[in-house]
Amino acid sequence: MADEVTRLLQKAYQDEIETVMNYLTNSIVLDGVRAEEIKESLQQDIQEELGHAEQLGNRLKQLDEHPPGSAAFEANQMSLQPPEDTTDVLSVIEGVLDAEEGAIETYRALIDAAEEADDPVTEDLAVTLLADEEAHRTEFRGFKKEYSQE
Repeated sequence: MADEVTRLLQKAYQDEIETVMNYLTNSIVLDGVRAEEIKESLQQDIQEELGHAEQLGNRLKQLDEHPPGSAAFEANQMSLQPPEDTTDVLSVIEGVLDAEEGAIETYRALIDAAEEADDPVTEDLAVTLLADEEAHRTEFRGFKKEYSQE
């Protein structure tokens, strides 16, 4: 089961790095008055997601493993790619929600795998990161509600 913990830690690390890249890109390319609040939220989240990646990487190191480098990178967040129409804020919000759902799913799986592997430190880390991702999801659900009413 320790192999599954390692696999999920590496997946979560890679997902966090991809999220940083997509949040950064979207925070740069979005246009319009309506986009400002979303851009600011994404910019704040970049630092938090980068911190998550660092914590995951450090946990891998503690387990005598290592985080994947860029050669192992596989992009998965298709719905979070920058929109053709740079004023299409709703598509970015929906992409963020997809990314947060994916992270939540991964952290829940990591909690289960760590519990099964009797690894309370990884389990505790996954619980903490899960709480952060659920908070982001709640924030962006609110944004989606706002945008869907207009």
